[in-house]
Amino acid sequence: MPDPQAAAAESEAELTSEQRAAVASLLGSVGAVVTELGERFAGAGHELAVVGGPVRDALLGREVHDIDLTTDAVPQRVLELVDGWADAVWTIGIEFGTVGLRKNGHQVEITTYRSESYRLKSRKPDVSYGDSLYEDLVRRDFTVNAMAVRLPGGEFVDPFGGLADLAARRLRTPGRPEDSFSDDPLRIMRGVRFAAQLGFAIDGPVREAATAMSDRLGIVSAERVRDELVKLLLSPAPRVGVALMVDTGIADHVLPELPRMRLAIDEHHRHKDVYEHSLTVLDQAVELERARGMAPDLVLRLASLLHDIGKPKTRAFESGGRVTFHHHEVVGASMSRSRLGALRFPKDVVNDVSKLVALHLRFHGYGKGEWTDSAVRRYARDAGPLLSRLHILTRADCTTRNRRKAAALARAYDDIELRIEQLEQQEELDRIRPDLDGNEIQEVLGVGPGPVVGRAWKFLLELRLENGPMGKEAAAEELRAWAAGQERVD
Repeated sequence: MPDPQAAAAESEAELTSEQRAAVASLLGSVGAVVTELGERFAGAGHELAVVGGPVRDALLGREVHDIDLTTDAVPQRVLELVDGWADAVWTIGIEFGTVGLRKNGHQVEITTYRSESYRLKSRKPDVSYGDSLYEDLVRRDFTVNAMAVRLPGGEFVDPFGGLADLAARRLRTPGRPEDSFSDDPLRIMRGVRFAAQLGFAIDGPVREAATAMSDRLGIVSAERVRDELVKLLLSPAPRVGVALMVDTGIADHVLPELPRMRLAIDEHHRHKDVYEHSLTVLDQAVELERARGMAPDLVLRLASLLHDIGKPKTRAFESGGRVTFHHHEVVGASMSRSRLGALRFPKDVVNDVSKLVALHLRFHGYGKGEWTDSAVRRYARDAGPLLSRLHILTRADCTTRNRRKAAALARAYDDIELRIEQLEQQEELDRIRPDLDGNEIQEVLGVGPGPVVGRAWKFLLELRLENGPMGKEAAAEELRAWAAGQERVD
């Protein structure tokens, strides 16, 4: 391996004036905090350096939010060095060698030089400490994350050509990719995430190793895999990362429903390639987000990607070569709930995504505007707070190349959105309630709390959806007639 001091000196000479300014800006972004820390550690005979993502992002001209530092001091020594200096200290990651602190409003994490490795079937990495910056960098995931800036002097360290790879927008590992992925299989997932997030290409040997070792993701906790998937989906180009996951076999161990959608193609190609269609819907949802000035929306992007995962299970061939996918939205909603639950997504995300998948076909019954106002009310009420996302998902789901058909669908959806808006001016659709509340229902019927009140409430709600606001007197009259009918049936 190259001599670390020689490599660092060589890399220092390669920096352009703009890159030197970026490094200076990185150090300046946290003001005196890192300089003071560097001096504090140096005075105690220890090394300290800014490392990884902050260095990479500064050189790319991206905004730097968090500062990661690395040191030869063990965690207990770090705690001693920052005691009385930091405004706050936390040790939640200390078992992995990390101490967090806050100083003058800046948040910093300091990690002891280390390497992590997984035993064959272990879900938790073994952590060992090192004593040199070079040893720490060689065990990092990719060369673009294996660059550092020493403190307090600001010396740029790049022993593995990360700067050149940054310029080439290329992902390589500092050592053999097989060793890197064996040390931490989650790096396989991080590679495709960086491809989507940064627009980098994965180097050939790295891609080959990721493909061959993708099954090693099985030993990584679902939470860590989920977090990488979330970052991938919220990236500027999620389709790139998703396609890489499928092409390399990573998806088989993370979202196995995705590659299975490629099977939903009949030999005569009488219907769309469901997998490619889903990627296009994801693309179009991202475009609609941007057009509407929205921040990246995880729920919307997950629903766009998964909305048709029920098709392989529901595919049927009928006479004349017709292919059907009856109730695939219901099956898909259940599958989405199961998969996202297995990946430990929060319950609200699981519920919202599965609901959007279940609703994504509802609009296609709208036709040329034949829905009554009550049907439009139900559509909006069933979507509830997800209505704006359902609007985008439904529009993104139109991938036909037939311009006339696409234009007709767009006009129809313009119409339903306008009708919803007009109805919302009359009443708040997502807060529709019967004209009588539970106490008033009991008073009209002369009953106490019980099942009959619940049934009466649902009856009045249907009336409200059908007719709009009725007023209390008319609602009470309808309720009495309903109750009389119930008594005759009983």
